[in-house]
Order: sequence, then structure tokens, then C-alpha cells
Amino acid sequence: MSKAPVFFISHGAPTFALEPGLLGPQLAALGRQLTEIKAVLVVSPHWQTGSVRVMNSAAPKTVHDFGGFPAPLYALQYPAAGEPQRAAEAAKLLADAGFPVAFDAQRGLDHGAWVPLMHLLPDAKVPVFQVSMPLALDTAGALRLGQALAPLREQGVLILGSGSMTHNLYEIDRSGASQAPYALEFSNWVRNAVTANELASLVNYRQAAPHAERAHPTEEHFLPLLVALGAHDATEAVQLIDGGITYGVLSMESYAWGLH
Repeated sequence: MSKAPVFFISHGAPTFALEPGLLGPQLAALGRQLTEIKAVLVVSPHWQTGSVRVMNSAAPKTVHDFGGFPAPLYALQYPAAGEPQRAAEAAKLLADAGFPVAFDAQRGLDHGAWVPLMHLLPDAKVPVFQVSMPLALDTAGALRLGQALAPLREQGVLILGSGSMTHNLYEIDRSGASQAPYALEFSNWVRNAVTANELASLVNYRQAAPHAERAHPTEEHFLPLLVALGAHDATEAVQLIDGGITYGVLSMESYAWGLH
């Protein structure tokens, strides 16, 4: 089979699981094309550890790692199986690339994993496992992490960097009455850099992109994009998935590489 694709998906607020907006139907349509993938590897900002950890549970639980949201959200389950064998292969690739790595058999799927997958692969029949982000990870390190994991694509493992194109929770407008210009400007800059495959600019986005610190007061929701960029092949064209902006400031723009 051909290589499995790579995705960066903006998962926004946990309510995305119940409110598909513009992005959800597009992910569902793309998911129906993913008939040959064997597993999904997710890197999410909601699992950060001292050094890299790899989930190797055979049956990961659905973790509702948030509070104060509507009750129906806590009833949702994503009962995908785990993938201990491919988790072991991921750990070896990471160790060979110089990342200290350990296994975690207790960790479940956080909402950075199951929320976007409820739209992309709603039947939960494809095994899923996660790789954590080290607390000290920076953009260059995230790129290396993705590069280390890239060979798994040859085995049919879809690599999913789940984050958020913008993530300033201090400025959320739940009415969604307007779209913050800074969020649009930042997203447009990233789109242009991704389309041109300007990895150096993206690694240096904190200094190069407009409104970078306002769009991301902390970096953990942007780093999965760098993981995805590290896992993609420079010859692969990017597919833009325009998810619009929710709550006024959360850009849901997402990308895919290697779709056929």
C-alpha cells in the first residue's frame, strides 16, 4: 500500500465533538477515503510529560480531561482499540532518534485525540495510540519528533498532530459574533508558510509570524503542526481544510498531506 497520510487538525474546544461547524463535515468526507490505514498515531497538547512516553494499552479509555462543559459531552466514548505492537515500533524509532522514551499502559485517549477522531473516523474501528509531547519541546524538537515517526507511515499508520491554529482562551467570545483580525492574520501567515513548505520560518514562527504570542500565549497547541510537518514528505502537496473560526478567536484551519 502507499504511505498513510499525515494530518494537522485544529480540535478547538471540547465542544467540537458535539458542534461540527465547518470542519467536522470536511473531516468526515476525508475519513471515508481512509480505507487502507492500519492505525492512527496522535500527538496531542493534552499529554505532556517530562520525556516522551508512548501509550501501549490494548484498550485505551476515553478520557474527559476538561471541566465545565455540557453534560452530553461527558457521555461520549471513543472505543478504539490500542496498538501495542506499533507503539513498540514508535518507541524504537524515537529512541534511535535520540529521544528518551518510556511506555505508558494506563494512559487513555485525551480529548485532543478522540474529539477530532469522532469526525474523521467516527466508527472507532481503526486502532489508536498516542505519543506524548515532552514539556521542554520546542518547534525544532517537534519537527524532529515528526521526522522520527515518519517511517510508520510506510506501515499504514496515519500520523495526526492535533492542536489548534490559534489558541488564546483568554479572549474567547462564546457568542461568536465576530472574528478577531489578529487570528485571521496569524492563520493566513501560517497557511502561506505551510503551502510554501517554509519549515525554517515555521520553526521560527514566534519571531516571524504576526501576532504569534497573542495567537499562542503558550506553545503547546501549535507544536503538533510542527510534528505533522516533520512527518510529511516535501514532495507531498498540502490539502487545506478551512474550518473557519469559532468563539471569535479559535481558528480551526487544518491540513493534510499524502491524500490520494
